[in-house]
Amino acid sequence: MYIISPSILSCDFSKLGEQVIQTGNTKAEYLHIDVMDGMFVPNITIGPCVVASLRPHSKLVFDTHLMINEPIRYIDEFKKAGSDIITVHIEACSDVAATLKKIRESGAKAGLSIKPKTDPDSVRPYLPLCDMILVMTVEPGFGGQSFMYDAVENIKKIKAMIDDAGLQIPIEVDGGITPETIGITAEAGATVFVAGSAVYKKPDIAKAVDDLLEACQN
Repeated sequence: MYIISPSILSCDFSKLGEQVIQTGNTKAEYLHIDVMDGMFVPNITIGPCVVASLRPHSKLVFDTHLMINEPIRYIDEFKKAGSDIITVHIEACSDVAATLKKIRESGAKAGLSIKPKTDPDSVRPYLPLCDMILVMTVEPGFGGQSFMYDAVENIKKIKAMIDDAGLQIPIEVDGGITPETIGITAEAGATVFVAGSAVYKKPDIAKAVDDLLEACQN
């Protein structure tokens, strides 16, 4: 089963609530919420108050991606705001295991992400604490970037690790996902696909989601 997680980073923020409601009328199952602090990545986006304001208007799974330093500080706030999945970066946590445990203790599912140049083997010790692994296929920070084909090897390596461990952990990919690139990531082992511009920069977001789902199955 393949899941599309449209990234609100590419929304028209003057129409954010409206576009989130529209997304609920597509075949998307998740809503990807990018949180950036201007420190871990060179951009600043939104906080828990925005997540909380959107929560009453959507039944989608809130797939919250914390691109912030020491995210353990904000786990409870994002869970209370309505996040269902909270993903943190291995590069941003001084204690990765404690952070993942904190997410699970909050009642959310725990995701762990790596940047394109991070050794995928670094996630191996934490697999038992993960409900999802997010492989970045661009450098995190800004939407609309071009897909980095070299990062496909990271997906393959992590898929092999998960299989070797006898675990069932979905792999999510984020960055430059379009109908032209989604297939190669699905073939490598990804099943959850974050797409921003490929959804919200299209005139018909429902058709855009359909096109992505069709492309990852071909």
